[in-house]
Amino acid sequence: MFDNVLYQNATDLLREDVLSDRLPNSLLFSGPPASGKLTAALELARVLSCKNTDKGHWMCTCPSCLQHKSLVSRDLLITGPRDCTLETAAAKKTFIEAVQHQSSHTNASRYLFIRSIRKLISRFNPVLWEDDDKTGKISSIVSSIDELLEEIDPSRPVEGIPVLEKKCDELLNLCTKLESSFMYDSIPVSHIRNASFWARHTSAEGKKVLIIENAERMQESVRNALLKILEEPPSDVIFILTTSRRGAVMPTILSRVRTYAFVERPSEQQSDVINRVYHAQGLSIEKFLFSFLPVQPDEVKKTAGDFYADICRSHMPDIELLVKNTKNFEPRILLSIFFNEIFTIQRNLIRESNETFKPVILEQTHKRLGFIRNCYENITIYNQSSISALEKLASDMLSCTSIFGS
Repeated sequence: MFDNVLYQNATDLLREDVLSDRLPNSLLFSGPPASGKLTAALELARVLSCKNTDKGHWMCTCPSCLQHKSLVSRDLLITGPRDCTLETAAAKKTFIEAVQHQSSHTNASRYLFIRSIRKLISRFNPVLWEDDDKTGKISSIVSSIDELLEEIDPSRPVEGIPVLEKKCDELLNLCTKLESSFMYDSIPVSHIRNASFWARHTSAEGKKVLIIENAERMQESVRNALLKILEEPPSDVIFILTTSRRGAVMPTILSRVRTYAFVERPSEQQSDVINRVYHAQGLSIEKFLFSFLPVQPDEVKKTAGDFYADICRSHMPDIELLVKNTKNFEPRILLSIFFNEIFTIQRNLIRESNETFKPVILEQTHKRLGFIRNCYENITIYNQSSISALEKLASDMLSCTSIFGS
């Protein structure tokens, strides 16, 4: 039980609670990014659904365990924002290299690749997106992904490298398109309401599990909708929330969940995780995954710095070139890196400013941070093109009288 979650004592507590039948209906997995919270949540869902009397063995072949390991169980629902495609890119590389070298872990690597894709498409379950005007476009991409997944299913023999690589590249491109075009930065309230309706329908198979990732990013209306479910949870549903910032989760939600703390693994443990999962080398899981970005974080940060420097010189940045150099911010995490750097630069100006001008700088910083937030939301929530949104941001910031950089 929880053999696939490495170096986390939280799983010992989970194991004890499962075996002693003390597991609550509502749980919160709290800890830093890449600490195994989602892996533990998925494993808990599998264990709770297992049909064998001796629950928890990873190699269990009961129908329920097989469905959960492939992430196709109808009793599992996943929602919440997540950057998925770097994990998919890393898993694809692992799978292709395993086939090339005829490695003993080829099948395990195939499962790794398939699961990484289903972690993404599970968030686009029709249950969650019912009546959404984006459903048609989403279902078209998901259908294409499902068709390709059928062709690399573990029940089929592995194809030759050229054909396999082409299919895997196409899958990665479709996943990137799905994430970049439709992944939300904050959970839509309709998803929680739809999930609530799903949760209140009893399953013939037993326990149902709803996983909500990055729960700290929920807006007030979403938190209130979730709170209604947690106040009177259906007895046969387990709610698992994850967060990297427990302090940002609403206190009334915290009072209704049991927290399991995940910790930052030291570098040698992270290196072992990378080696055992991806059969690769690296000291940090985050840096290892970032190595699969089409543009490295330092380059994105430099682009953000150049954008801000142009503003400070009262020059309109070349937005089309900026977007081209950042590969149109695909995958989405490139957009987060860019805007985080803009925020950092803006805030650092306050610390570095002369005390005489600080009141003016504070006022202008407040205005500019508002412009930056609006731009980010226009792209991530309202699907405005990054070129249009950044042109508006640059124009707004240039119109704001500035003494920065003078």
